[in-house]
This record gives sequence, C-alpha cells and structure tokens, in this order.
Amino acid sequence: MTFAMQPIADPAAPLARRNPVAKLGAALVFSLPLVATLDPLTPAIGLAVELALLPLFGLRHAAVLRRAWPLALAAAGILITMVLFSADRSGRLLLELGPFDVTTGVLVDALGLILRIFAVALPGVIVFATTDPTDLADALVQNAKAPARFAIGALAAFRLLPLLGDEWQMLNLARRARGIDAGRNPVAKLRLFLSTAFALLVGALRRGGRLAVAMDARGFDSGAPRTHARRQAFTAADTALLIGAAVLSAAALATTIALGLFHPIIG
Repeated sequence: MTFAMQPIADPAAPLARRNPVAKLGAALVFSLPLVATLDPLTPAIGLAVELALLPLFGLRHAAVLRRAWPLALAAAGILITMVLFSADRSGRLLLELGPFDVTTGVLVDALGLILRIFAVALPGVIVFATTDPTDLADALVQNAKAPARFAIGALAAFRLLPLLGDEWQMLNLARRARGIDAGRNPVAKLRLFLSTAFALLVGALRRGGRLAVAMDARGFDSGAPRTHARRQAFTAADTALLIGAAVLSAAALATTIALGLFHPIIG
C-alpha cells in the first residue's frame, strides 16, 4: 500500500509548465460538461482528447496507467453492479445469468458510466502528475486567493499521505511479529484488515492533531499578512489553457448533440 505523490512529468513540456491553478481550472472546466449527459459518446470523445494531449503534458501513457489503476477496479465494480441491479433491461438479450439478463441496454449504460469515470478522473491525475504540491499551494494562495491557512494545511496533509503506506506496512509487520495472522480464513482476513485500517485512522488523526498544534505554534494562524518566497505568475498562456479546455469540452458536447445521441442526466 503505497502513495506516489511526486510529479512524474517532464517539467519542460509545454503544458506541464503552466500555472498550477490554470491546470486545475482547466481540468474542472473540461470535466464538468462530461457529466451533463448519460450517453457513452461524450466521455469517449473527452477521454480520447485527454489521451491525445498527454505528450504535451510531458507524460507517458504507461506512467499514467500505473497511477490510474484504481479506476479499473471502479470500472469492474460498475459493470458488476449494472449487470445485477440495472432497472433498464432493454435491447437485445446477450446472456442469461440466472435471474439476470445481460442486454445491450445494460452494457451501453455501464459503458457510459465507466467512460465517464475515466474521462472525469483522468484530468485530475494529469494535474497532480505534472504539479509539485508546494507550487500548487503557492498558486492557490497567490492566484486563486485561497486562504493561506487552508492551502498550507492541505499541503501539509498532502505531504503526509506517503507516510500512510509506510505505517500500514509497519502495522502489518508488528502484528505478524506478535503472531496475529488471518491465515486463509476470509472472515479473519476481513476483521484483520478492518482493525488495521482503524489503527491507521487513529494514528493519522493523532499525527494531524500534532501537526496542527505545531503549525499554530509557528504562527500559521496569526492573521498577519504573508509574503511569498516563490512567485506564481498567471500568464496569457495560462488563460489560453482555460479557454482551450472550455472549447474542447463544448466541442465534445456539441458533437453528441449534432449526432442526436445527447441524453441529458436531468430531464
């Protein structure tokens, strides 16, 4: 159980150099219209655009896939859930699984949800894979005018995430050294997992409390105006990135509407 939080992109790539707030804003602008429709075409177009732009962010497709592997688990869960509980069983019957009929309608709905998850989550993966957390916190304070207490606190929490993986391993090793092992019993494995997760949560809360006290002791909540050691400039190229994201997202939605496949999520 590990957390890779450092950027993995080539910092010299044209879009990787953009302001962190511009990249975060572009990800939101591009993702939001993708959830306005239930059809699979709109997120498919959005996902294709995102994959095509990866080289401009200095990212390799294999590296992104390694970071996005939890999405594959989510996709499998959606597919199973739709097959078991979908209310719409329209379309041609493809397979009978006991009382469950797998039809083309079920698969189309599942495909739309799966593509939407990938299309909405991938921009966030790109942002954090191309941005140093410290630069993001500085840009949020300087360019987005976010409260310094919130930005610096979020940065501190973000920096602590990799420690969760190390602490999880230490908890498992400590319990194994004490002879606590679930063996092949699935129920015992689940109980051991839950108890380890609870211990990890307690440790994280204690560490967070100590960090908050330490930050307040160093004046992070003094209310005095703060200076910035690292300036984050928001240039015309950053504005162009936001506009480009909006144009591409609108184009994907317009294509779906023009083809008559638009299926609004409301209405």
